[in-house]
Amino acid sequence: MKRIRDEQKGIIFIALIVVMVISLSLGFSFSLKTNAVEEIIQKNQVIRSLVVVEDEDSGVLFSSVLIYYPSSKRAALINLPGHTGAIYRTLGRVDKLKTVYKEAGVNAYVQEVEKLLALKLPFYIVIKFDDFIKFTDYLGGLRIFISEPIDEISEEGQRWLLPSGSVNLDGDKINSYVHYRLSDETESDFQERYQNVMAAFITALCDKRFLIADKKNFNVFSKMFISNVSPEEKYSLIKEICQIDSESIIRQSITGSLRNVEGEQFLMPLNNAEFIKEAVKQTTNMLMSSDGSLSSRVYVLEIQNGTKIQGLARNTSIYFQNASYDVLSAVNADRNDYEQTIIIDHIGNAEVAKMIGEFIHCTNIQEESAVLDLEASSAEASVDFTIILGKDFNGRYVVPRSSK
Repeated sequence: MKRIRDEQKGIIFIALIVVMVISLSLGFSFSLKTNAVEEIIQKNQVIRSLVVVEDEDSGVLFSSVLIYYPSSKRAALINLPGHTGAIYRTLGRVDKLKTVYKEAGVNAYVQEVEKLLALKLPFYIVIKFDDFIKFTDYLGGLRIFISEPIDEISEEGQRWLLPSGSVNLDGDKINSYVHYRLSDETESDFQERYQNVMAAFITALCDKRFLIADKKNFNVFSKMFISNVSPEEKYSLIKEICQIDSESIIRQSITGSLRNVEGEQFLMPLNNAEFIKEAVKQTTNMLMSSDGSLSSRVYVLEIQNGTKIQGLARNTSIYFQNASYDVLSAVNADRNDYEQTIIIDHIGNAEVAKMIGEFIHCTNIQEESAVLDLEASSAEASVDFTIILGKDFNGRYVVPRSSK
C-alpha cells in the first residue's frame, strides 16, 4: 500500500514539473511576441500595406498599395486597376486582377500584387464599401475636387448630383462619386476617381488622428475593417498611417495598353510590368532619401530626342510621368546624332540627378554650367533636368556600347 502511495506521489510530482515547464514555455513565448508594426518603425524601415475596399458582392471595388516611411512621414499610393491583365498563377490563366480576389480571396490577391510590383506586403486592410461609407461620415466627410458639376440619371433611374469645386462629400455623396458613369468616360476616369477617394480617405484619417488614436473610439472603428494582424498591431498600423504628411502623398498607378480579350478590356502593364516595378522602387527610394529632398516636390523634366527614332521622347515622357515626375515638354534635340544619352542637371542636385539616371540606367550626368550647346528653350523653360536621348537608349534603358 505504501508502495502505491509513493508511486502516486511520484506521478503527481512529475505532473507538476510538466505543468511548470509548459507554463514557463508559454510565458517565454509570449514575452518574445513582438508588435510587427512597431518593430518596422524601430528598424527605420518602410511600412507597406494593401488597402482594399470591397463592393457589395465581396469583390474589389478599388484598392491601393500604401508605402509609408515613418521617419520622413511621407507616403505613396499605388493604384491597382481591377482590369489589370496578366497570367495569374493563382488562376492558371490570363485574367483581370480583380478576378483573383473574387475567386481566390485576399491572400491570393496579396501574393499576385506582390509579384506584380516586386515588393512584399506584410499587412493588408479590407473595408466593405458600406462600412467605408459609415467611416466617411464618422470622419466628417472626404474632401474631393470635382472639375464640373454632375447632374445625371442612371439607367436604373438613380440621380447622381454632385457640386463642382473642392467640396466635402459625406458618405452618400461619396457613394455617388464612386458609382456615377458618364457616356464619354473611360476606365481611366473611373480609376482616377477611385484614387482620389483613397487619397482623400488617408487625408481625413490624418486630419482626425486625435479621434482615431483614442482607443475607445478605435475599438468602434476597428470593427469596420479586417486585417491580417493582431488587434494591437492593427491599432499601431492605423495610428501610424494617421501620421502621414497627407499634403505630399505621391500618387502612382499601373499603366499600360488596353487590349480586348474575348470581348473584355484588359490593361496590359507596360514592358510586362517591369516599368511599374522600377517606378515603385524609385518612389520608395524617394521616400527614404536621407534629408527628404528627393520627395520634397515634383521635379520638372524636359526630354529631347537626339536620335532619328520617331516618338522616342514622347514615349519616354510617359515613363517619367508615371514615375511621379512632371514632364514639361518632349521635343527633338538640336541634332539627331547623339551617341550617348545625357542628363543635364540645371539645379545642382546630384542626388536627384543620380536617381533619374538610375531609372533609365544612365550615368552620363552633367551640370548645366558644363554644357555649352544647350538649347535656349530649355533654359527659358526653367526645367530642373533635361534628358537628351542618344543612340545608346533602347526605348527604356541606356545600353552601353561595350555591352552590346
